[in-house]
Amino acid sequence: MVKLTMIARVTDGLALAEGLEDGRDQNDADFYKHQAKDLFKSLSKGQNHPSRMSIETGPYVFHYIIEGHVCYLTMCDRSYPKKLAYQYLEDLKNEFERVNGNQIETAARPYAFIKFDTYIQKTKKLYLDTGTQRNLAKLNDELYEVHQIMTRNVQEVLGVGEKLDQVSQMSSRLTSESRVYAEKARDLNRQVSLY
Repeated sequence: MVKLTMIARVTDGLALAEGLEDGRDQNDADFYKHQAKDLFKSLSKGQNHPSRMSIETGPYVFHYIIEGHVCYLTMCDRSYPKKLAYQYLEDLKNEFERVNGNQIETAARPYAFIKFDTYIQKTKKLYLDTGTQRNLAKLNDELYEVHQIMTRNVQEVLGVGEKLDQVSQMSSRLTSESRVYAEKARDLNRQVSLY
């Protein structure tokens, strides 16, 4: 289950939007929000961070994606499927860029896009139950894509093997032809030296 959602600018760690919580477990929520903000500060230091990452923290996992100098972060239970968490973040990213894309770099105050919380809450409800038909369909689509990628990779590896065989054959031919060339060059040198 999605517990926390935050969006921040990577260049300076400025929080742009947050999925407001219902107030339960406020101490826990504040602790993990502080961890998320520390993560944003770490990302803003310009180190080369992966564009997608999952970080375990207590009984939860932070998942984030970075795109267009914006970090989309969610915290979920450990049992929540990674694929759904990343799909959730992709949905948020697409809508956030569509609605606020041209204002992201000019935002000067924290939570400048707090109205985006409405969309976060709606989307969070869609991803609440991992067993819903919609989420199962997304997981199946993701599995199909992974299967296609794996199939493509195997086919590419086999194709590379065939190309290596061709290169090996061409190399063998080149070696034998260079021997013939060397013998003919020696013969020509002998003939020239006789005259």
